[in-house]
Amino acid sequence: MTIDLARQYSLSARQIADFRRDGFIRLKGVFNADELAHYGEEITRLTIALNTQTLPLARRSTYDRAFLQVMNLWERSGRVREFVFGRRLAGLAAALLEVEGVRLYHDQSLYKEPGGGITPAHADQYYWPVNSDRTITAWVPLQAVPAELGPLAFYAGSQDVEFGRDLIISDESEKAITANMQAHGFRVVDEPFELGEVSFHLGWTFHRAGPNRSTRPRSVMTVIYMDRDMRLIAPTNPNQRNDWEKWCPGAIVGEVIDTPKNPVLFERAW
Repeated sequence: MTIDLARQYSLSARQIADFRRDGFIRLKGVFNADELAHYGEEITRLTIALNTQTLPLARRSTYDRAFLQVMNLWERSGRVREFVFGRRLAGLAAALLEVEGVRLYHDQSLYKEPGGGITPAHADQYYWPVNSDRTITAWVPLQAVPAELGPLAFYAGSQDVEFGRDLIISDESEKAITANMQAHGFRVVDEPFELGEVSFHLGWTFHRAGPNRSTRPRSVMTVIYMDRDMRLIAPTNPNQRNDWEKWCPGAIVGEVIDTPKNPVLFERAW
């Protein structure tokens, strides 16, 4: 089987404008079934093998009931590296961010077990020591995600709201952010994902996911991109310091995050 992850997925000016307005977008047919099977098998295998969670669901925190997660699988497998470094996703990330190029921040597999709980409302960039809002996450389901599996849901247009940005993923964030989103009247987009459909959301866009009410796991691969010229800031919380040490080791505050773990994955050809 020949797979070409450099194949371009074209975006319209309208789609880019919609993303700018809403802080997220869902794109159908980004991957086909063969591509997802080829990479998904390896991603799922590694996630299960490398996961360190041993407690039963009933004894875990809300955060740990949400999913099993493993980061930087690209360092563990050549096949996963092909996927994470693929120009198709990276090119979409650069186009949506409207920047000249993107770097890898890190990848993250998310495996919501049968019976797994909600993913509480939150904004990702709370965890990231970066100096601008030009960050974006590609959320790639490795199978179709009907409502009972807990698809990712977004608060459209919430990327400019500052309330809740300082909350970790928790019961508190779910309660406080949900109430604030409702007070603002933000439209909630909570719909199933077709096979091959991918979403992208900004680092400050608030989002959540429902529980997995099925008997099947929900396997998802995410890739987090940042502007090619992103600079490191001094951490403002312990989680940002941890991210600096783990995902940007050697980066210097005030300088571009240019480390071996943060390669440029796409640059526009002018």
